[in-house]
Amino acid sequence: MPQSLVTTAYIAAGVLFILSLGGLSKQETARRGNTLGIVGMLIALVATAAGGQVSGDGYAILAAAIGLGAIIGAVLAARVGMTSMPELVAILHSFVGAAAVLVGFASYLDPNSQLSGVDALIHDVEVYLGVFIGAITFTGSIIAFGKLRGMIGSKPLMIPGRHFINLGMLVGCVGLGVPFLTASHQGGVMPLLIMAAIACVLGIHLVMAIGGADMPVVVSMLNSYSGWAASAAGFMLSNDLLIITGALVGSSGAILSYIMCRAMNRSFISVILGGFGADEGVAPAKRSDEPQGEVVSVTAQETAALLADAKSVVVVPGYGMAVAHAQYPLWEVAMLLRERGTTVRFAIHPVAGRLPGHMNVLLAEAKVPYDIVLEMDDINEDFPHTDCVLVIGANDIVNPSALDDPSSPIYGMPVLEVWKAKTTVVMKRGMASGYAGIENPLFFHENTKMLFGDAKKMVDAILTELRGGGGKAEAA
Repeated sequence: MPQSLVTTAYIAAGVLFILSLGGLSKQETARRGNTLGIVGMLIALVATAAGGQVSGDGYAILAAAIGLGAIIGAVLAARVGMTSMPELVAILHSFVGAAAVLVGFASYLDPNSQLSGVDALIHDVEVYLGVFIGAITFTGSIIAFGKLRGMIGSKPLMIPGRHFINLGMLVGCVGLGVPFLTASHQGGVMPLLIMAAIACVLGIHLVMAIGGADMPVVVSMLNSYSGWAASAAGFMLSNDLLIITGALVGSSGAILSYIMCRAMNRSFISVILGGFGADEGVAPAKRSDEPQGEVVSVTAQETAALLADAKSVVVVPGYGMAVAHAQYPLWEVAMLLRERGTTVRFAIHPVAGRLPGHMNVLLAEAKVPYDIVLEMDDINEDFPHTDCVLVIGANDIVNPSALDDPSSPIYGMPVLEVWKAKTTVVMKRGMASGYAGIENPLFFHENTKMLFGDAKKMVDAILTELRGGGGKAEAA
């Protein structure tokens, strides 16, 4: 394929990637955005394979690699449920980091390299940065996968002097760049290896020190790192499309990280420094200077009665809904209420779940219309005029301490103000804390009722009651 045609194909693929990101910005166009991204990647693969850099047996190796990768990807996509999507995304980021490291070493040791002078120096800088970013992304993503999977505790690792340790490792990596860049041709392998090892440890330590409550930010942050690693690999390989694609992923991940941090009222630096979050499911220590109040529990039948009598209902989903796969019967409950004339809407917090947009995807999977799924800023002012709020598996994102308790770790974080509704029903398995590991005074509010049990079983029971008309009868 002529180089001019390859360049044209790369430009077309780049435009499709940009349009893909634009489509992913809205739920209504997300499917189209995915399709455009797939088409762009196919064009990029074909153009690269036919660009003249592959010949002879190289095609067989390339076909085998692409085929194997496609099979693994298809199997993972078919088997991994939506609740496991955050950890899948995290482990995929590690693949990008590992690829950047391997490409860096391969590019540096390339026996056919003809670079010299300033060109060789620039190439070596690209290799060094690519390996550094890739190594941090690789190990950091593995730790994030372990935390999201539950293989590693979500509590932050608080090593004394950890910031100085991180600074020391960073200075060490920068210092090793001097012997690497001043070494003779391919003589800097040892400094590069040592730097890669230090960067791997740095990636582990950075993410280990980040608490579970910041995991949505970590996922988007690692997404950004993987993009910059891919862009660095593009510079090493002189591949314009890889540079463009990596820059798109890196910048979009950075913007998403900023949005997540703003939604949690935390700075990006404070997330990197870590220290927020505790073991999930561990009940927090009670504060002796404050009465906790009494918990008022209700049954599924009583909850159905409250929903049946309500003129306006807001549903707040959380990770508990995802784990229980309760989104399908929940939408059936919403449809029954809507058929009876009840206004039903869903309220989404930006950091609900373990991944940005996690709840939106689950609700879309259950065929919930996009126009009744509202973001926090669009629905918070409506809670005082809402008859009943149903909170399913959410905890920290509905914690009133964020607004009225300056001593709370999440003070200042924007939350869904569900306690302002006439009645709030919180559906949980028990009184354990959420992912941030802090107590929630919402459970003791006078207008809050607790529905204990598995989310799907409770929603199924509510659905059965509503179908039988039990809600109205019991309310009467």
